[in-house]
Amino acid sequence: MSAADFPLIGAAAQRARAAARVLRTLPTDVKDAALTAMADALLARTDDVLTANAADVAAAAAEGTPEAILDRLRLDAARVAGVAEALRALVALPDPVGDVVRGSTLPNGLQLRQVRVPLGVIGIVYEARPNVTVDAAGLCLKSGNAALLRGSASAFRTNTALVAVLTEAAEKTGLPAGSIELLPADRASVGELLGARGLVDLVIPRGGASLIERVVRESRVPVIETGVGNCHVYVDAAADPAMAEAIVLNAKTHRVSVCNAAETLLVHRDVAFLPRLLTALADAGVTLHGDATAQAAHPAVVPATEEDWATEYLSMDMAVRVVDDLPTALEHIARWGSGHSEAIVSDSAAAIAGFTAGVDAAAVLVNASTRFTDGGEFGFGAEIGISTQKLHARGPLGLPELTSTTYVVTGSGHIR
Repeated sequence: MSAADFPLIGAAAQRARAAARVLRTLPTDVKDAALTAMADALLARTDDVLTANAADVAAAAAEGTPEAILDRLRLDAARVAGVAEALRALVALPDPVGDVVRGSTLPNGLQLRQVRVPLGVIGIVYEARPNVTVDAAGLCLKSGNAALLRGSASAFRTNTALVAVLTEAAEKTGLPAGSIELLPADRASVGELLGARGLVDLVIPRGGASLIERVVRESRVPVIETGVGNCHVYVDAAADPAMAEAIVLNAKTHRVSVCNAAETLLVHRDVAFLPRLLTALADAGVTLHGDATAQAAHPAVVPATEEDWATEYLSMDMAVRVVDDLPTALEHIARWGSGHSEAIVSDSAAAIAGFTAGVDAAAVLVNASTRFTDGGEFGFGAEIGISTQKLHARGPLGLPELTSTTYVVTGSGHIR
């Protein structure tokens, strides 16, 4: 297929493809200079970005957009400074391109090296959050890839302003045109992106379940799934009450509109402090949707439905189920979890071992909040998202995960 087969994205994809051939050869200092210039430009033109963002937020609010989504869409000076700082943080991170994953000398004298190389052109489809525009562009650039960015219509003014700032700064430092491309924010552009095999090397969806489902279902381009976080905290019979309360409150209420917020609380039937735990959540403003045992433990608990176990609320709501034992908790997570982050609170080594071995997720947290599943918190720097699939990359998608490998075989006249 050629660019002409994709009227909405073809020209941008062709520019990105040409840019990717240059980006893969650039030394680290050139890429770092571009990232620094992009960060400086964002700070210098914060007012332009915020003006565009205010128009997006006002339009979204007028359409009745839920507050959780408005929070993802909204920028202020501190958030702009934060994404600029994320670009600077990328400068300090090691460049994965050229890293030798493994190497050896074969018995016949051939030298074998497996070397990290850029993937090429990466398409990112995402919803609401304009900070993803900057994070994705920076991560792709540092890892030697060109970025095709398809944000949501609700953030199109903001994304247009951000990409204008980033591309102008990057090109002034010598990066090729097409390194960062913003695609039209309509449904048809996503369809074209998903069909652009040969022009696009990878698509990463970052958003809600319906977006990810569409991308996985329709794409002819390889996909890394990210995002949906139906995360659980299991409070074991051997849990410390104070620790359990602190972890559950943090996992649920620290920031409700993110994928690593806890949505379901599972509690062992022998936990005597269940009423105290539910009181703490209710006092924090959480609406509790629970089974019959949870309802009996606290008057604020409303009946849970099957839908509650499956829901990523992204709000001050939490499902609560009392389970008979650890296997029942694991069975619940296996049925309803999204493979993102699962946590256990326990002082029992046996329970912890059983949980970590039995849970199938990108991250398993022991006596720690699910809110720690994050590239920055893991020390990886910025991330495009949390991969919940199992091939190539799982967990935070940082710089190394945006590369592939090439085998470099060096001989001295070897023939077979």
